[in-house]
Amino acid sequence: MMNSVTIIGAGLGGLTLARVLHVHGIESEIYEAEPSAEARRQGGMLDIHAHDGQKALEAAGLIDAFRAIICEGGQASRVLDRDGRVLLDMPDDGTGGRPEVLRGDLRQILLRSLPSDTVKWGRKLAHVEPRGDGRHALTFTDGTTVTSNLLVGADGAWSKVRPLLSNAKPDYIGISFVETYLGDADARHPAAARAVGGGGLFVPAPGQALFAHREAGSVLHTYVALNRPLDWFSAIDFADAAAATDRIAAEFQGWAPELKALITDGEAAPTLRPLFALPDGHQWQRIAGVTLLGDAAHLMPPAGDGANLAMLDGAELGAALAAHPGDSEAALAIYEEGMFARSAAAATGAHAILGLCLGPDAPASLVEFFSGALGRQLDGTARS
Repeated sequence: MMNSVTIIGAGLGGLTLARVLHVHGIESEIYEAEPSAEARRQGGMLDIHAHDGQKALEAAGLIDAFRAIICEGGQASRVLDRDGRVLLDMPDDGTGGRPEVLRGDLRQILLRSLPSDTVKWGRKLAHVEPRGDGRHALTFTDGTTVTSNLLVGADGAWSKVRPLLSNAKPDYIGISFVETYLGDADARHPAAARAVGGGGLFVPAPGQALFAHREAGSVLHTYVALNRPLDWFSAIDFADAAAATDRIAAEFQGWAPELKALITDGEAAPTLRPLFALPDGHQWQRIAGVTLLGDAAHLMPPAGDGANLAMLDGAELGAALAAHPGDSEAALAIYEEGMFARSAAAATGAHAILGLCLGPDAPASLVEFFSGALGRQLDGTARS
């Protein structure tokens, strides 16, 4: 009989693991630093892929609940240049395999699928000490302690569990996002709303870009990307919203007004999101009683894969543990072998996508990529 699994982090990966374990009758506890599920905004839109994110939700028995929260029309994408000219427009015709949902809605589905006492909120991990035989003593910042028989670090980029397995630390990749929101956009910001369209917007250029998406309630959620050193951003006082907005907007002089409005017209203060990544192909030697999933294992640039990979990690780890109830080490070895291979490939692709968006040939490089991907999709549909 499998002992209870201790999971650090109640993100999508950790919750998916707990759910798949629950489906197979295996107990788990999740320790989460945030005080509650409502403690902060849970990010924006996620495109959930058929081959990984949806596969994980199938394993969790939640695919119908997932389909109920899909944002219709959200797969539409368009590429504009800095002058606002449409270079590529890809409507959502219902045939794509990457439906869009709000991260917060997806997290709620997973939380509701678990016994109410699974997540221990307000428990921030401070220290982990190996005890031998695969057990680990966990100390939390509130002074409480527990001992794990099988520990899973699902605690993100700055994982406290990762040092048990690896000396690798995330490095800044030279690019930061600045996050903005425009509310009631169709009424209050109609030109920007028309530019974004019904789904996602890409405005790539060498060293800078705008990535925006329409969310429920006529909200435009934007990531302003700039290829600058951390010191450049450190010189900006983001506590002064107006000054920070002006400084970021100054980097987009000459861009179409409806595009600059995505930077300047937000109701909330802009939020800095520096991008960090673990080394591509990050791996470790098997150590008894502990493993990682999601960003804790394979932090990479954002390219639509992070949440999907984390959920598939959780689903595959849960399935492996269920298939080897008397040999958790065999389960962890099987899980890690598959996870290492797919995350290495995804990291290479993520860096390539970011290069298409901010490299010297942008926006033509991204248009060419999307046009080729669309052509392959249409060709496959014609052959099916």
